[in-house]
Amino acid sequence: MTIIINLDVEMAKNKISLTELSEKVGISMTNLSLLKTGKVKGIRFDTLEKLCRILKCRPGDILDVSEE
Repeated sequence: MTIIINLDVEMAKNKISLTELSEKVGISMTNLSLLKTGKVKGIRFDTLEKLCRILKCRPGDILDVSEE
């Protein structure tokens, strides 16, 4: 089972750049970029909540699971 991060999809739907999202969420562009590419080991719930609020989505829209 693999966790898939669809942050780039939600960003595209909302037409928001990495820079703009980084400023609104309050995390560095480096950390947001690592999250976007799936190179992180975890995410804080408060960060996930901020992302969902700004991107007008649910956690399941950003995080998904692959059965492979």
